[in-house]
Amino acid sequence: MQTLASWRRALSSDPGTLWLAGAGFALLHVVVNGHYGFHRDELLSFDNAQHLAWGYVVYPPVTAVLARVELVLFGTSLSGFRLFPAITQGILFVLAGLIARELGGKHEAQLVAGVAVAIGGPCLYSGSSLSYTTFDYLWWVVVAYFVAKLLRTQDARWWVAVGAAIGLGMLTKYTMGFLVLGVVGGMLLTSQRHWLKSAWFWGGVAVALLLMLPNGIWQAQHEFVSIAYMKSIHTRDIGWGWTDFFVLNQLWKTTNIVTVPLWGVGLWFLFATHEGERYRMLGWMYVFAFAALFAARGRDYYLAPAYPMLLAAGAVWGERWVSSLSERAARIARRVAWRSMLVSGCITAALTMPVAPLGSAWWRIADAANGNFDMEVGWPEVAATVAGIRNSLPAEDRASLGILAGDEGVTGAINLYGRSYGLPTAISGMNSNWMRGYGNPPPETVIALELKRDFLDRNFASCAWAGRLTNPYGIVNSTIRGYEDVYVCRHLLEPWPEFWKHFRYYG
Repeated sequence: MQTLASWRRALSSDPGTLWLAGAGFALLHVVVNGHYGFHRDELLSFDNAQHLAWGYVVYPPVTAVLARVELVLFGTSLSGFRLFPAITQGILFVLAGLIARELGGKHEAQLVAGVAVAIGGPCLYSGSSLSYTTFDYLWWVVVAYFVAKLLRTQDARWWVAVGAAIGLGMLTKYTMGFLVLGVVGGMLLTSQRHWLKSAWFWGGVAVALLLMLPNGIWQAQHEFVSIAYMKSIHTRDIGWGWTDFFVLNQLWKTTNIVTVPLWGVGLWFLFATHEGERYRMLGWMYVFAFAALFAARGRDYYLAPAYPMLLAAGAVWGERWVSSLSERAARIARRVAWRSMLVSGCITAALTMPVAPLGSAWWRIADAANGNFDMEVGWPEVAATVAGIRNSLPAEDRASLGILAGDEGVTGAINLYGRSYGLPTAISGMNSNWMRGYGNPPPETVIALELKRDFLDRNFASCAWAGRLTNPYGIVNSTIRGYEDVYVCRHLLEPWPEFWKHFRYYG
């Protein structure tokens, strides 16, 4: 009985309620995550998980390591592959509440902060797909929580935790560097600059650098290839207009539109109130990250992980404001806040989580809104189509056959689903796949997909159309759009080493 009573007390406490609610949000993601199929970027992570290294062209090693763990534990189960992202969303809920607690928020402020973060579009989507953005979001919030803890306690030892979180963040996605700029800038522009004299601060710096070192060595060994990749992708993003309206998109794409007043008042609380002065460094962390990304013309969602600390601050201010109202006015304010978050959260979930029936009008609206669901459709059919073409070839072609793919999503699909057909490992010139080479011995005949006919004709003695990529849902996968034709090509016109030198590209 004492044990049961202890559990009840723990669950009814503020941290207990947060963990229980966070577990509920994580479970929600687990329940729906088995729908559709692997996303194009998940197939990239699947492929990288087969080749563990201290770095990859697209990102540092953490995402691939976590993908490898999930593959070991759950095989190629879609729900299993997305378990860590689901758990991450539960942790984010808890961390948002704990940041509010560090800022002086009580029970309701902590729950409001957690829910406000959990219903944001980036959170709802990233909990349903294994991507480096999922874990990048987590590390930003972990850093914010440790900084909030540092500011409240003035215990210098928290700098080691901050450094560890930054180091792990830099091992996940290099955009953590924008938050580091915010941490340094926020410290220098507030009274927290006194930490420059603390050995614990420099210990945190050392921990971060030590964690980053293996990836730094890998980059040096590979001519800092990720810089070339990021330059290429950034040029593409600007050319396609994906960096336009950065400021405007902060109002509806990076959080949830109904929580904009909450993070707005959170920023005001940190900069304009006496109560927020102690935590002003958090406000500067946001401002510096915002300014740097705006100046660099970054994608709007890169800043999404900076909002949980503002939402937590807004929840603290809101709790105090509501407590100053009359009982009737406070009741109305609470009702409006909770109902608006519930309704907006449900709408956002319907547009960002894999819950709409595949191919339905609802699904088409959701895909248009988030631009990702179509990239989860048709991958098993890619492998089946290639296997059918392979089976139609003469024995001499099959004996020296390769699969040449233009996109690493297609490469990952062949390597995932092609196993059951006995297909050879696909090769590609995109990103880290280029480093893995073209096989030994090199192929004499290739099934080429996601490559244009004129490119193939320039490089092979003969190429013939062999099939077309389709799926039974009639959905156009945007990764494959414009590259549906599959060819069989024979006799590369130059030696494979020479061809491979010029086949490298980023995407």
